Amino acid sequence: MAQEPAGLLYQPDFISAAQERLLVAEIERLTFSEVRMHGITAKRRVAHFGWIYGFESWKITAGAPIPEFIASLRAHVATLADLAPECFAAVLVTEYPPDAGIGWHHDAPLFGESVIGVSLLSSCRLRFERGKGEQREICELALEPRSVYVLSGAARHTWRHSIPAGKQLRYSITLRTLRHPTA
Repeated sequence: MAQEPAGLLYQPDFISAAQERLLVAEIERLTFSEVRMHGITAKRRVAHFGWIYGFESWKITAGAPIPEFIASLRAHVATLADLAPECFAAVLVTEYPPDAGIGWHHDAPLFGESVIGVSLLSSCRLRFERGKGEQREICELALEPRSVYVLSGAARHTWRHSIPAGKQLRYSITLRTLRHPTA
């Protein structure tokens, strides 16, 4: 196993159990959309706020405003990233039912330098890889409920990441900056 990528920050217990319960109660009221990529529907479902990323078109379009229940989380995340809360203009709430994961990918280049994820309800493995063949390096991190991770630098741009399918329901709130908001 390789060392953790440069630019990866992980903090367990980023929010309290009470904050998690409040977030989950609000998330359970959201209307989720399917994720279709290359004509295939994924098992995970999403709700976009601020900006909508087209998984098939690879473009972003203006979306629904970021809900008030995410405002305090966005402010807390912004403090961690040393940015203004408004810098996090795109929020993605993902529902991972049992047996749902996400394959190897880089977050879209339309998104800026900081990608931050908050993990809710159950733990999962966040895997990283770079290189091919004998040069391939892999490492992984256990994401606990209520934890946060920040991808920047090499962790954001050089390493791909994935989350294998889990056994329990999990929600993720991903907050992203934008490279070009009008792209």
